[in-house]
Amino acid sequence: MKFTFDRDAMIKEISIAQEVITNKSPVSILSNILVIAENNALTIKATDSAVKFTTTIPVDILEEGRTTIFCDKFMSILSSLPSGDIEFIQEDITVTIKPTTKKVKFQLKSQTSDKFPEMGSSENVPFFELPSKDFKEMIKQTIFAVSDDRNRYFMTGVYFVKNGDTLTMVATDGRRLSCVNKSGFNVPDFQPAIIPTKILGSILKNAPEEGNVSIGVIDKSIFVKFGSVEFSSNLIEGQFPNYQKVIPENLTMSIMVNKADLDAALKRTTIMVDKKVSRIIFKISSGVLKLISPESDIGTADEEIPCRYDGQDISMALNFTYVTEPLKVIDSENVVFDFNINDAQGNEEANITKAVIVRGEPAGDYIHVIMPMNY
Repeated sequence: MKFTFDRDAMIKEISIAQEVITNKSPVSILSNILVIAENNALTIKATDSAVKFTTTIPVDILEEGRTTIFCDKFMSILSSLPSGDIEFIQEDITVTIKPTTKKVKFQLKSQTSDKFPEMGSSENVPFFELPSKDFKEMIKQTIFAVSDDRNRYFMTGVYFVKNGDTLTMVATDGRRLSCVNKSGFNVPDFQPAIIPTKILGSILKNAPEEGNVSIGVIDKSIFVKFGSVEFSSNLIEGQFPNYQKVIPENLTMSIMVNKADLDAALKRTTIMVDKKVSRIIFKISSGVLKLISPESDIGTADEEIPCRYDGQDISMALNFTYVTEPLKVIDSENVVFDFNINDAQGNEEANITKAVIVRGEPAGDYIHVIMPMNY
């Protein structure tokens, strides 16, 4: 096999392959990429056995063939070379890599392609198209809220479901929930799917902001295509929780605060928070939100910022991570906390009774639900 390729174009594709490959051992075939040179195009494949990646780039082929090479070392070689054309020559199990503009060459040992796992085909998969920007926004609003508890494996992915013309993504770890609904899509029905975060992270990072992505959900797999790239993954099996029961309704109270003010105040006050507990106290009074880190062996901190609220004094304790992570993806100047309170007696402060909804203002097509903590 012999072909010439553009170094910068190859680096772009190999960097995506690296994201997919998790086993860094050079003796494992899953640490290799499969390269297939035929019809003046180079097909590159990578997999960790669960997530699969395929792409095609144009190359100048002098001799067709296929082989597998150690991905990390190939990337290191490419990164060390200047931009321009590079020759790839395979003889027996040795692959020679050399730029046309430098008197340097590298030789890598290859493994035969028949050892590479079967990737399957999406040829008969029914795809539908979504605007890439919308699909990425749905991922961004939910992916951080998945559970990392392997005993609750059905919550370690993002739930993807269609209801009428509305597509929904939901993620939860049992203590917080993020949900986004986007309507107006005329796409065919598909079975609800729990999508692993690894493939969603790769799509979020690599899919374009403009144009469409093609999505296929079939049996126990999901396929996503854009440009010359195709990702596929096994779906997570199991019954996703009834998320609609978790989302509180008929919330009558709310405060609105500037997102930048809240984000900055949280960064300062949480310096003194015990990270094992991650609790921050919100004390709310007319026009003022006071953030307090509970007193610990190392000390305490508090800060007041203005808010839009006119009612009785309120206190609530929240896991600050469950607040700061939604703040990173809420794209609005102001943030609103919606909640209900109990009836305070005498001079007591009122307390939050159930879950709190965090959203942007004006309201978008997403919400973040947080369960309050005891304190």
